[in-house]
Amino acid sequence: MKTVKLTHALLAATCLSAGAIYADTQVEPEHALHMLHTQDAQFEKQIIQVADNVYTAVGYHGANTSMIVGNDGVIIVDTLMSPTSAAEAMQAFRKYSDKPVKAILYTHSHSDHIGGANGFVGDTMPAIYATESFGSAEGVNQVVDPVKMKRNIRQFGRDLTGEEVTNRGVAPANTTDHDRMQGFLPPTIRIEQDGYQATIAGIELEFYFAPGETDDAMFIWLPKEKVLFTGDNFYSSFPNLYAIRGTAYRDVLKWSESVAKMAAFEPDYVVPGHTMPILDKAIATTALSHYSEAIRSIYDQTVDGINAGKSPELIAHEVHLPDHLQDKPYLIEFYGTVPHAVRAIYVGLLGWFDGNPTTLNPLEPKVQAEKIAQLAGGTEALIKQMNAALEAEDYQWALELADHVKWLPDADRSQARQVKIQALRALAAREYNAPNRNYYLSYANELESGKLSTIWF
Repeated sequence: MKTVKLTHALLAATCLSAGAIYADTQVEPEHALHMLHTQDAQFEKQIIQVADNVYTAVGYHGANTSMIVGNDGVIIVDTLMSPTSAAEAMQAFRKYSDKPVKAILYTHSHSDHIGGANGFVGDTMPAIYATESFGSAEGVNQVVDPVKMKRNIRQFGRDLTGEEVTNRGVAPANTTDHDRMQGFLPPTIRIEQDGYQATIAGIELEFYFAPGETDDAMFIWLPKEKVLFTGDNFYSSFPNLYAIRGTAYRDVLKWSESVAKMAAFEPDYVVPGHTMPILDKAIATTALSHYSEAIRSIYDQTVDGINAGKSPELIAHEVHLPDHLQDKPYLIEFYGTVPHAVRAIYVGLLGWFDGNPTTLNPLEPKVQAEKIAQLAGGTEALIKQMNAALEAEDYQWALELADHVKWLPDADRSQARQVKIQALRALAAREYNAPNRNYYLSYANELESGKLSTIWF
C-alpha cells in the first residue's frame, strides 16, 4: 500500500507542466506527451489509505473503487467495469480486512462504476444502494447506441496500438474489458430522500443527490471520518461537460451546484470517481470550490454570449477559465475541454439553430464544396490550397479543405483522404486532451484501413 498526500508543491509542479495554454489544447508534440505522461501518475495502480478505515484502489480499471472498514463488515463504493478487475482489487483490499462485504454503494450508473459488483460478493449477498433514478445516465439517446459505440472506441482509443496510445485523460489506456458489465448486480435499496442516513457495519453514512455528469448521481459523506466520495462530478481534470462519444445534455448548472454542495462539507479527504484522492483538507475544499466555480463561469460566459446573439462557434473561441483558475492542476483540460462545454451548453439551452437566418437552410455539403472550388479557381486550385495548408502545418484548415475536396466528382479523393490522415495524426501529436488525441488517431487509422472510404464520419 502507498499512502499519498497531495501537497501544494506537487500540485504546482503538475500545473507548471501545463503552461498557460487553457484556450487551446494544442502544444508542441514533446510537451503534449510530457503532459500526458505526467497525468499518468493520477491513476498509477495502487491501494491508497485515505483515512484510518478507508482504502481506495486506483488504477485497477478506469475508475476507482473504495473499501470502508466497519466493525463487522466492509462497504464497497463503486465496483469498476468488470468482475476480473473487481476481483483483483478485492484481493488487494483483503490485505487490510477480511470482513464480509455488507453493502455496495453505486455513485451513479455508468458501466465503469457498476459492472464488477459480483467480484466483491462473498457467500452472503450485500445490500446494494443507489439513487431512485439509477439507470437514467444515458437519458433518451440509447436509440443511437450503434454510433455511440463507434465513437466511444475512438474517444478512449480502444483500438490504438501500444505505440499510439497514451491514456484516457482520467484513466489508464489499457483496462480489462472482455467481461465488462458481466458482474453487475441491480440495486436493492433505492434512495428517495436527499440526505438519507444509514448505519452499515457501524459506519455512519449520508447520501446526497448530485446531478451532474449523470442525472442519477449521488455523493457519499462519512461524517465521522470526514471523507467525501464524489463519484464522477469531480476528478483531476477539467470536467467532461460534454463527451465527444455523444451524450444527452449534461445539466452544467446543476453540476456546478452539486460540486458546491460537496465543498460546503469542508471534507478532510476527497475520493473522486477517477484519479487520485486528495488527502489534504485545505486543498480538498479549495479544489471542490474551484471546480464548481469553473463550471459555473463557463456556463455564465456562454449564456452571456448567447444573449448577445453570438453563434456557438464564436462563443467557443471566446470563453476561457477565469485567470485565477488557470493555474490549477485539477482544471487542466486532460479530459473535458472548455470549447466542447460551450457548444454543449448552447445546444442544451437553445438547440442547433444559432439565430442567424443564413444557417436555417444551408447548402448541402456537395453543393457547398462545388461552390468553394469555384471560388478557389477550380478543383485543381482547391487541391493545391489543401496541400499548401498541410505543408504550412495549418492542419485544421487542411482537414476542412479535404472535407470539401472529397465531395468533388473530378477530384482525386484518395489524395484528399491522405491529406486528412496526415493532418489528423499531426493534430494528435500536438494534443494533450486525451479524448481529442485518441479520436484523431483512431479516425486516421480507420480512414487508412478503408473503413471510412465512402462516408467520412
